[in-house]
Amino acid sequence: MIGIPLLSGTMPEWGAAQMRTHLPALVGWIVYGASVSILIQGCDALVARIFGAEKEFTAPVKEAKHVLILGGGFGGMKTAERLEEELSDDPSVAITLVSDTNALLFTPMLAEVAGGSLEPNHISTPLRGSLHRTVVVRGVVEEINLELRVVKVAGREIAYDQLVLALGAVSNYLGLTNIEQNSLDFRTLLDAIRIRNRVIEMFERADRQSDASARQQLLTFVIAGGGFAGVELAGAVNDFAHGILADYPNLDASELRTILVHSRDRILPELSDSLGRYAQKRMEARGIQFRLNTRLMDAQPGIVVLGGETVRAETLVWTAGTTPNPLLKRLPVERDKRGAVIVDGTMAVLGHHGVWALGDCAAVVDARTGKACPPTAQFALREAEVLAHNIRRALEGRPARPFHFDSLGAMCVVGHQTACAELTLPFARSRSIRFSGLLAWFLWRTIYLTKLPGLERKTRVLIDWTIELFFPRDIVQTIDLE
Repeated sequence: MIGIPLLSGTMPEWGAAQMRTHLPALVGWIVYGASVSILIQGCDALVARIFGAEKEFTAPVKEAKHVLILGGGFGGMKTAERLEEELSDDPSVAITLVSDTNALLFTPMLAEVAGGSLEPNHISTPLRGSLHRTVVVRGVVEEINLELRVVKVAGREIAYDQLVLALGAVSNYLGLTNIEQNSLDFRTLLDAIRIRNRVIEMFERADRQSDASARQQLLTFVIAGGGFAGVELAGAVNDFAHGILADYPNLDASELRTILVHSRDRILPELSDSLGRYAQKRMEARGIQFRLNTRLMDAQPGIVVLGGETVRAETLVWTAGTTPNPLLKRLPVERDKRGAVIVDGTMAVLGHHGVWALGDCAAVVDARTGKACPPTAQFALREAEVLAHNIRRALEGRPARPFHFDSLGAMCVVGHQTACAELTLPFARSRSIRFSGLLAWFLWRTIYLTKLPGLERKTRVLIDWTIELFFPRDIVQTIDLE
């Protein structure tokens, strides 16, 4: 009322006479405020002497919790990833992932590595690059003590509050020691590299061999198991062998043999009968031989015994069976006939608070249908999403949510630009759509390319597939077979 008018060049709204009129009231209010302030200070001092000083308010600190995940496959990796999202607002919970490798292997494309279509590191995603809050420990789990709630890894003990068993499965040779010693496995990235290099090595040795029967023995590749893994591997190896034949002019295509051995009357029992028959017909047209209703009985160096037939072959690959990680046998938990840990509908291990299991090492049952969930990647990923949510609810003292998931279908590549696909309709789960041939092959590559983690990996795989269209297969051996 005084300063602003003066700055603007006009007369103040208050004059000296008006200010003198209000001066007694101003002094009175100042005296009143000072008196009240002195009174309040005196009362505070009196209350503090009688009742003590006022306690400072401190926000309650949550007790630190530790979630330990054993296994870096689809189930373990996805659980850690979703836990980071679920617990983004709770820094008091620590997450640790233990894995014997430092990368997530995208197993649906493993056969393409064995067949030389993809570079090995292009289907592996580093765990440390994908998990930003989780502590990744590379090592082999040596011991799990459920009573003391500690896990021994590489000589050190890691305590936990919540434990997730995602240890996966290993090959099951059904007690056939000779087959285990004389065959190649097909579960890891190193297995796929070994198979590819084994094929190249057999071609190199056959190229120096003058005896026709010896060449055929070297160029005979036997795959045991007619499921997804065996069929995809047989198609990939057969295409790879025919693709590199041009680099060995001394060899003839008639000397090549790829034999698929299966104990049932048709391959791909996971798919419908019509798709299974179609896959076999197309693979036979590509030169693959089948031994159905036949079991692999024995294997010696250079000899494979199939029931009553003896096949001379230097290469045998086993894909005929798996079993949950043998470490689970040492745990005081209930297991099914396969050896998988029995869990309830929320994936909690029976009788052990704070212990969960999922994926290949768990016997997960759909809470809505009551059916056992198959040990496939699509189920492991959905189980991980529900499990991460349930772990958060358990940490907050809330009840867990039961697991339910309707399968989206199944797909399988059976050879050169040929695949089978059976997709479940989202609006009619009892019905499915079946594809085969080039359309199914294109669909397979499109879907799995989108599911491959990371834009960089997607780009590398797409480049590999593009190069494959214009250039022949590479025959460089990447490791020393010895």
